[in-house]
Amino acid sequence: MSGRSFTEATLSARNQIVIPREAREALQVKPGDKLVVVRGERVIVLQKPKSHHAAIRGLARRVYPSAYLQKERRSWD
Repeated sequence: MSGRSFTEATLSARNQIVIPREAREALQVKPGDKLVVVRGERVIVLQKPKSHHAAIRGLARRVYPSAYLQKERRSWD
């Protein structure tokens, strides 16, 4: 993963983290903004989406075999 590293954050008992100020400023996010959480093999990335639809498009790609999806789509008819 490339990019600048920020200070560490601690996971609270309520499973919450505080995004460091430097990271919030770099992403230009403010309270109430939506972030997309992208999970890698050993990393979690927070992204500020250009649009929510564009941000989530393709996230489930290759999760299901194509034959399974075709069967499911046929069952809708």
